[in-house]
Amino acid sequence: MISFSNTLFRFLTVLLLVVGMTAEATWAQTTPTAPGGAEPQRYTLGGITVSGARYLDTNTLIGLTGLKIGDPITVPGEEIGKAIRRLWEQGILGDVSVSIARTEGTKIFLDFNLTERPRLSKFVFTGISKTQADDLKNKIKLIRGKVVTDALLNNTRAQVRKFYTNKGFLDAKATITQTPDSSLSNSVVLNISVDKGEKIRIRDIAFEGNTAFTDRKLRGKLKKTKARKAYNPLTAGKFQQSEFEEDKKKLIDFYNGEGYRDAAIVSDTLVRTDDGLALTIKVDEGPKYYFRHITWSGNYLYDNRTLSSVLGIKEGSTYSKETLDKRLNYNPTGQDVTSLYMNDGYLFFGIDPVETKVEGDSIDIEMRISEGVQARIKEVNIAGNTKTSDHVLRRELQTLPGDKFNRELLIRSQRQIATLGYFDPEKIGMVPVPNQAEGTVDINYSVVEKPSDQITLSGGWGGYAGFIGTVGLVFNNFSLRKAGNFRNWTPVPAGDGQRLALNVQANGTQYQAYSFSFTEPWLGGRKPNSLSVSLNRSIQRVGSNFDANNDQSIKVNSVTVGLGRRLRVPDDYFTLSNSLSISRYQLNNYPGFTDFSTGNANNITFNTTLSRNSIDNPTYTRRGSSLALSVNLTPPYSVFKGAHPNVNEWIEFHKWMFDASWFTPVVGKLVLNTRAHFGFIGSYNSSRPIGPFERFKLGGSGLGYGGSSNFIVGTEYIGLRGYEDPNTATAIQNPQSGGGVVYNKYVMEMRYPVSLNPAATVYVLGFAEAGNAFEQYNRYNPYKLYRSAGVGARIFMSAFGLLGFDYGYGFDKVDVYSPGQAAQQKGIFHFIIGQQIR
Repeated sequence: MISFSNTLFRFLTVLLLVVGMTAEATWAQTTPTAPGGAEPQRYTLGGITVSGARYLDTNTLIGLTGLKIGDPITVPGEEIGKAIRRLWEQGILGDVSVSIARTEGTKIFLDFNLTERPRLSKFVFTGISKTQADDLKNKIKLIRGKVVTDALLNNTRAQVRKFYTNKGFLDAKATITQTPDSSLSNSVVLNISVDKGEKIRIRDIAFEGNTAFTDRKLRGKLKKTKARKAYNPLTAGKFQQSEFEEDKKKLIDFYNGEGYRDAAIVSDTLVRTDDGLALTIKVDEGPKYYFRHITWSGNYLYDNRTLSSVLGIKEGSTYSKETLDKRLNYNPTGQDVTSLYMNDGYLFFGIDPVETKVEGDSIDIEMRISEGVQARIKEVNIAGNTKTSDHVLRRELQTLPGDKFNRELLIRSQRQIATLGYFDPEKIGMVPVPNQAEGTVDINYSVVEKPSDQITLSGGWGGYAGFIGTVGLVFNNFSLRKAGNFRNWTPVPAGDGQRLALNVQANGTQYQAYSFSFTEPWLGGRKPNSLSVSLNRSIQRVGSNFDANNDQSIKVNSVTVGLGRRLRVPDDYFTLSNSLSISRYQLNNYPGFTDFSTGNANNITFNTTLSRNSIDNPTYTRRGSSLALSVNLTPPYSVFKGAHPNVNEWIEFHKWMFDASWFTPVVGKLVLNTRAHFGFIGSYNSSRPIGPFERFKLGGSGLGYGGSSNFIVGTEYIGLRGYEDPNTATAIQNPQSGGGVVYNKYVMEMRYPVSLNPAATVYVLGFAEAGNAFEQYNRYNPYKLYRSAGVGARIFMSAFGLLGFDYGYGFDKVDVYSPGQAAQQKGIFHFIIGQQIR
């Protein structure tokens, strides 16, 4: 039994108190030695108590010390120092001290006296706006009840500084003060005072060491790091290190693409000046390299000449890793070597370009090929379609189980899914899962459903007709098959890819229009043969007050049935559709037509349309084209023996229309859209005049609002921005005329997306267009065009369809058909809803 004198006991107690209060020093020191050379004494730990803890669990704290009853312990020794260090590392204590409560022979009892750190009650920002404070709260994520540690305070200051540094406030700082919260025990309120300082902008970007390219050229390759100049006040001019690092990589990529494969950034210097920041980038361009000899090895399916032809890189071409990779692996504008193999099933194909010799400015490359074996598709899996039935997706796929793997058809399947319009086109996944041992591949498609149904509630002013209101419902993914089960009405049965549309347009008794249409895109479910049925009824009266005794009106009832199918020749982008439409016009003292005010007119029209559509995305198209040639034919009554003398009773015409649209990516997401449109209408008999039906009217947004006498007689309204709608005195054509019998129009549009969110896809555009419509063939002049230019925006909302705004300026004066009104050139705003301008 070892005993201690009272003096030695008091000495050890004081020693342990000092050790606990200076924890950081304790961590660094070794086991202390008693004064006078007293040797450390060994004990058995008999018990541990905790004092000073008010909110923390004492048993948990004892567990954190790492000490257990019965453990051997040396006093003075390392065990107590380690225990204190473990408690400090939790960051929840403000002070820790240890004292010897008592000893009983060889047993020692320790007491850990703690001071808890305060907890966060709330925090407030001062010196900044509420919007910025809300943004900071989301980034810092301070949680109520969290222990206020030094790390928490330092992290908060750093996050505030980073937030404002990214906005160009390089001198931003935060001062944090703690105030006890009187309403809560051991809690504090953090007051975070922010001093943003002045925004520091980049005023100049200069380059050193560049001889192949000018400073201006190189500055253009820095996409996010820009200098703010007086001539370009919209440039932010802020410096953000992460964005600058990305820009440096893009700068080197540009050099590499121009043959300077050794190009490097030697240094970059950011200097603070009186008016901002001056950035200097020093480059080492190195020599410019060229391709010399390109050889092939390991190829058995295709000979060297075929592979070299597909690669398309000639000896002496500028060396570019980017071009080489594009021609080998993925060329969006043409064929590449990998697709040559993968489109024939060689999924396990691999190619490794190896630089075999660098001599002077010339590089020799050997293409080392591993062809592998052909892979066949084993399983095709689809995930994510929570609303749309599997068969709607599977019937669009070009990759079927048992077929050879084909990368081109895989990409085509992705495009087909996107064109359905039921899924987010930016989130369509397609992942091949190869099994080289079996020579098979599983293909996993993933989709994200987006709302595709639309509701239209709109109104507009239409000249003669006044205010016209529209209510429309379009269900683009309807299911007639599920309609018999009431549980599927949520709110309507959906998932089978059918289209159901209802529309009502009216402004009271003067004008009313009702339409219903239904489309089944896969009639029978086995082939892409579509069936469409539509019913339409419209009434237009002269005057705003209905008088049954003096009714001046025109009523139109029509029904259309159409069949369409997807063709395989010349390729399966082509579709052929045919329809038969029967319309009956009932006129009662109607003043809209010359020599025909009362009676019935009948229109039986056969339409056939040959079209080709290869666009990649119907919402925001980046590449592809859309072509359509349509012909409308009525029976040639005038050539029948005994034809009725009233030319209006049986409407006769043949109408031809051609529409073409091409989409070409320019750079990044910037897309050029060019369009051409042409149409004419004629009669089978030259002695029989062309009637007022089915003509062309040009100008405005092309929506057809105007309320003219020909609004409901099949008139084709062709938009031409920058000019008035066709029914005003300053329209391109006389608003009293029936419209043109021939027209042509050309459009060039540059588009750039602001948001590709499927809930609201937004893009801006700039346009230039020209067109004209002629009332007689002998006046047709393809070079006499009305020209315009302007800017606009489009918003595709899943619930409302298309909304568009354009501002166009017409460069050519038009004839004026209203006495006393002068012709004028001016800018015009156009509002578009529900359709694109043709």
